[in-house]
Amino acid sequence: MIAFLLRRLGQSLLLLLIVSMIGFAILHLAPGGPMSQFAAGGDMTQADLDRIAEQLGLNRPLPVQYVEWLWRMLSGDWGVSYRDQQPVLHIIASHLGATLELMLTSTLLAMVIGAWVGILGAIRRYSLFDSLATIGAMIALSIPTFWFGLVVIYVFSVGLGWLPAGNRYTMGDGSFLNQVHHLIGPCIVLALVSTAVWSRYMRSSMLEVVNQDYIRTARAKGVPERQILMRHALRNALLPMITITGLHVPTLLSGALVTETVFTWPGMGRLFLDSISYRDYPVVMGILMFTAVLVLLGSLLADLLYGIADPRISRSGR
Repeated sequence: MIAFLLRRLGQSLLLLLIVSMIGFAILHLAPGGPMSQFAAGGDMTQADLDRIAEQLGLNRPLPVQYVEWLWRMLSGDWGVSYRDQQPVLHIIASHLGATLELMLTSTLLAMVIGAWVGILGAIRRYSLFDSLATIGAMIALSIPTFWFGLVVIYVFSVGLGWLPAGNRYTMGDGSFLNQVHHLIGPCIVLALVSTAVWSRYMRSSMLEVVNQDYIRTARAKGVPERQILMRHALRNALLPMITITGLHVPTLLSGALVTETVFTWPGMGRLFLDSISYRDYPVVMGILMFTAVLVLLGSLLADLLYGIADPRISRSGR
């Protein structure tokens, strides 16, 4: 397991380097650029623009800019925002809490509902409940996140007035209940696809386990069905779900980006889109690298938890 961990860490570092190179090149080779924002004011002379480019290092060759940026990032200096003139780490930290709150809440909701639907679907295979769950999951996977978010706002905010249309809390009221009230809408939207994925994988995993020989042997010995399902089938069926949880991080991050935009949720997803619109490259690269680290950590953690849950993997060392 140690050798596997070291090998995965090396692969992750190499992948992070490749992601940083590609992301940096795409941003700086795209039309426009940070200088277009300064020039848009109309009161900037060419001398002023040249001086700003010199101060920001934007007049240097692209490979030189990348090496300088990478060295600063490895040193702990992620740069300063072009728009807010604040450290990138400070800006990301100020928006991280909102994104984690939304992601963790929606993940917990999706895991509970999805696992319950998947288990019941496997136990009651080909029943009316299983058919409805399958149809519901297919519909959920087909619905665009932004469209479902707009429907939720139109029905429950504009039409019924049950939920707020956006933001994290009401101005002047930052109470816990007020924040929970604002969280319901985006949480439901973000959890939709995750619930469908969890229910389908849980159903397939449970069906594979309940058809194993040791389950039939336990039934032949007269072990109660509830004990068979909870102590034997469910425990082994959850093993593949550990991997899915870690690998589902990219889906959550992309879904959070759309959901935060629709509900004006002050998280990293909305910050990312705003930074792209302003050509705030230090913030964009900071968010890109931060999310890349989260994705790789999720994948690595899934592998480690899988090895802990199944000792045979740990002994094999992969």
